Amino acid sequence: MPTSSSIAEILASQDQLVQEAALALPHEFSRCTYPLGALRQAVYLCLTCAAPRGICSSCSIACHTDHEQIELFPKRNFRCDCPTSAVPHACTLHKELEDENSSNSYGQNFRSIFCRCGRPYDAKTERETMIQCLACEDWFHESCLNLRERPPSRETSPEIPNIDARDNSSGAHRHAQDTVDDAHSDASSSGLPPPLIYADDYESLVCASCVGSIDILRQYAGTKGTIMVVRDRAEAPWRVLDGDSPVTSDTKSALDVDDSSAAAGFKRSRSSSTSHTDAPDAKKPRASPSLSSPCLAPPLVAVAQAVLSARKLRAAESNVAGSLGEGDVFLTEGWRQRWCRCNRCLLSLTKYPYLLEEEETYEPPEDPDSGLSLEELGLRALQHLPRERAIDGIRAFNDMRDDLMAYLRPFAQEGKVVGESDVTAFFEALKEGKRPS
Repeated sequence: MPTSSSIAEILASQDQLVQEAALALPHEFSRCTYPLGALRQAVYLCLTCAAPRGICSSCSIACHTDHEQIELFPKRNFRCDCPTSAVPHACTLHKELEDENSSNSYGQNFRSIFCRCGRPYDAKTERETMIQCLACEDWFHESCLNLRERPPSRETSPEIPNIDARDNSSGAHRHAQDTVDDAHSDASSSGLPPPLIYADDYESLVCASCVGSIDILRQYAGTKGTIMVVRDRAEAPWRVLDGDSPVTSDTKSALDVDDSSAAAGFKRSRSSSTSHTDAPDAKKPRASPSLSSPCLAPPLVAVAQAVLSARKLRAAESNVAGSLGEGDVFLTEGWRQRWCRCNRCLLSLTKYPYLLEEEETYEPPEDPDSGLSLEELGLRALQHLPRERAIDGIRAFNDMRDDLMAYLRPFAQEGKVVGESDVTAFFEALKEGKRPS
């Protein structure tokens, strides 16, 4: 704000600040979520406190407001650590000291490390868009998901003004790890080719590690609507696998994997001649004799299974560099409705409830004072005071108003601008109990 402003400008600026505050903090942050138990909620990592623990949104504002923090975004089955003995900073909302939370899971994010590359997060230098895995809720760089070319030396990519309008990081399943706006988030890819898959082309990401441990995702990997990013050989370009997996001479050696690599109980093509294609091996779904309903899951995609099998071998050899692909899957809109729900598939799904239904994420209650002006807040506060104290407050306010009018009258008569030093002098005189002159 300039050193001299008109009353109208000051009031307009005040209104704008109130509106911005209401948008940024629409909730009431007066209650720690610890008494609510473990739930899916926004979690913050306090870097100032020595312990790598998580705090709820209320405690991040009420208890750690002057600390350096990183927003980890929603984590499931998490209980706030602020009131526990694990955090040295006493909780101001939940006064009773609690024992450490034994049920919380603390992954690498709680050490300020993200993605399979294990790169420490720095909000000041990180420019790549990061996407959250639906299953493990870790965060991954687009380049580590093979969606984009990796910036040289993992440094900040150069910013250029012309960015494809479709390249954005909005969506419930993806968040920029820092607080920059969408334009800055898009600048993570400045100077690089467009991504293989745009943000609005899919709804959720499941990282390769989680895909490998969830039977139903291994079955659907690479089929229509369960996209993978693969390549035919180490030096070939990356391509999108979305239910179409042609086999070329370059990929035959990579696809020649032991049939035992497929998950137990999953369907296989009837002959080896069709085992490396996406073509259905029957027009009607085949039901297992032990099941009461037929399995409607699509046939295994050979390319996808080869990538997942190769990743499993690499993991055993402690080699994380993916030559043909990592095995991440990108689920397109409506993916929850596309699952087969035969007995076998449903058994796999029920182990992971978030695959069947969208999870509820806790939010603090709405703040009734959000968006109110200082005048409205003052009047509301007066209504809660005892009558005599309220009358004393009104009398003191009227005295200050009269003194301020008398103090400003000479400025108006002489056409002088009221400066910051003049306002400071007025209130300093009030503090000292003197009548401003």
